[in-house]
Amino acid sequence: MTWLAVLLAVVGAVFFAFAARLQHDAVRAGEGTALRVLELLRRPRWLLGLVLLVLGAGVHAAALGMAPLSVVQPVGVVAIGITAVLDGRRRELPAVAWTTFGVGAFVLLAAGSATPTAVAPEAELKAALLALGLIAVPGLVGVLSTRPAVRALGFGAAGGVAYGFVSVLMRSVSQDVQQGGLVWTTAFSAAGIVAALVVGGWFIQHAYASGPPHLAVACLTVVDPLVAVGIGAGLLGEATRTSPLVGVAELACAAVAVGGVVALARTRTLPAVPTRSETTVTNGRAMRIVIAAETFPPDVNGAARFAHRLATGLAGRGHDVHVICVSADGAARTERADGITVHRVRSHRTPFHRTFRIGLPWQVRKDVGALLEGLRPDLVHVQAHFVVGRYALREAASRGIPTVATNHFMPENLFGHARVPAWSQGVASRWAWRDLGRVFGLADVVTAPTPRAVQLLHDNGFPARAVPVSCGIDIDRYRSRRPVRHTDAPTVLFVGRLDEEKRVDELLRALALVPRLHAEVVGDGSCRAEWELLARDLGITDRVRFRGFVSESELLDAYAAADVFCMPGIAELQSLATMEAMAAGKPVVVADAMALPHLCKPGRNGWLFTPGDVRGLADRLHAVTADPAVTARMGAASGDLIAAHAIDTTLETFESLYARALGLPAVEQTPALAA
Repeated sequence: MTWLAVLLAVVGAVFFAFAARLQHDAVRAGEGTALRVLELLRRPRWLLGLVLLVLGAGVHAAALGMAPLSVVQPVGVVAIGITAVLDGRRRELPAVAWTTFGVGAFVLLAAGSATPTAVAPEAELKAALLALGLIAVPGLVGVLSTRPAVRALGFGAAGGVAYGFVSVLMRSVSQDVQQGGLVWTTAFSAAGIVAALVVGGWFIQHAYASGPPHLAVACLTVVDPLVAVGIGAGLLGEATRTSPLVGVAELACAAVAVGGVVALARTRTLPAVPTRSETTVTNGRAMRIVIAAETFPPDVNGAARFAHRLATGLAGRGHDVHVICVSADGAARTERADGITVHRVRSHRTPFHRTFRIGLPWQVRKDVGALLEGLRPDLVHVQAHFVVGRYALREAASRGIPTVATNHFMPENLFGHARVPAWSQGVASRWAWRDLGRVFGLADVVTAPTPRAVQLLHDNGFPARAVPVSCGIDIDRYRSRRPVRHTDAPTVLFVGRLDEEKRVDELLRALALVPRLHAEVVGDGSCRAEWELLARDLGITDRVRFRGFVSESELLDAYAAADVFCMPGIAELQSLATMEAMAAGKPVVVADAMALPHLCKPGRNGWLFTPGDVRGLADRLHAVTADPAVTARMGAASGDLIAAHAIDTTLETFESLYARALGLPAVEQTPALAA
């Protein structure tokens, strides 16, 4: 029975470790460090962790009914090793092995010498009074301290005392149940279990809010067994058959286990090194900034281009910029280009899109952790919440590195890639937004490109603390290009991915209704072949040129040569292509959807049209291109309106937000861009 109890205790430890990981993520996903119980009850991760805690407690109670406290309780130390592995701290496995060896040796000795005893009511009362005193001291330390690590240690230790007392009461109730002799004291013991669990749970949730999960688990797995075994030996008489020599050996093994746990608890509970930014933001010295991006050139899309523009812009302002992104060809490597250092982590193809690659979570977590450990940045700025951004945020938070997160994501942008059935898109969208909220909840500062994009975050459950910051563009680069035309006919330009949500088919159908109007379509994607066939069926192949991917120089030429730019897409959080066209001095005709109305002032620099209204789109295109004077006037207005989105303004704004994340006063407070 003793060895079965040990096995059950190990299973319980596994449940506890996974519960700690889930609940820590849920607690840290909230805004700030304030802990609100009602909010936790609405978080699926926290509730799933609670279910695992209940299962673990049940298994642990069964183990306590089969063997002495001195045998069962120390096995819980195994949970810290499991939690360390779940956190991706494989470099700490020697300390895990050290801890496990100590626990294993302790169990071997205790199993042969501990004596099961009945838990008398008097012993329970003495244990309760002792536990209250032991809870008060570290609990007050946690409440009064202003240092996160000390708060986490204090709260974790207080929770460990409460849970250790729970084990004593569980053994008492388990014995009553097995003997079939339920008495009035059993009810008091059960009530005590509930009260101790509530008190212990309160302390542990605050430990999660104050530090990484392995620190809370370390406190539990040290204090919990020490309290339980101490009560078992000192108040319940379980050590009556233990010889002095075995007792000394048990103490030595316990010291080895505790030493391993302490080594784990000490690892990165504070930032690895003091950040250099205390002198950076205040006196102009360079910060080391890591930008974590899911997509980066040579990928061709708006998010990749913004990440590159941000990285090179910050480097141009004197910062040491490192980019972590997935490799475009699968192989991991580090390269230096455009004044920045790019670390490409391992990636793999997906069945959804021929050019879309992802990193496997366990590989990305390991690679990102190693990079942050070596780089020791002042700040991490993530560009998405998928794989690279997710683990960059987690690893940075566990090291105490300040973080900024920028959202470029809308579920609709992925549904076409992933071939999500229409009937399940509503559920998938809600799940995707909740997942984004959990991940970005770890960030110190959260931004999105436009006020509409920020409102979308808030509408989907993210706390009202995100701020709008334009992606920004290098306006002069587009203004200085001289046009090289290929036709005397008016030309409409589209630039972007040729995927479902871009609705280029509406542009083609409208083109067929506007005599003489030509179209240039720059970009590639899953719908290109379908839309080329549509152009043939509409009889406009002589007026449409599908360019595919083009070089940067060719793209600048395409903007310069166009008469009007059209963006029919309905899932644009800002639309860099529309901004680039405006910088080139072109009128814009864009869908009245998402953030596009922020860029188009109807009648001034172009027109909006209702998505799906092909006739309306055709009328708007004709209105802009029929009169060269109108085309020129609206193009000049676009150039004026885009001035608020200059890249230098964006960079200044982000530097100000970086200072906020670091807890420092900004050198110059630049308003977040909202145009």
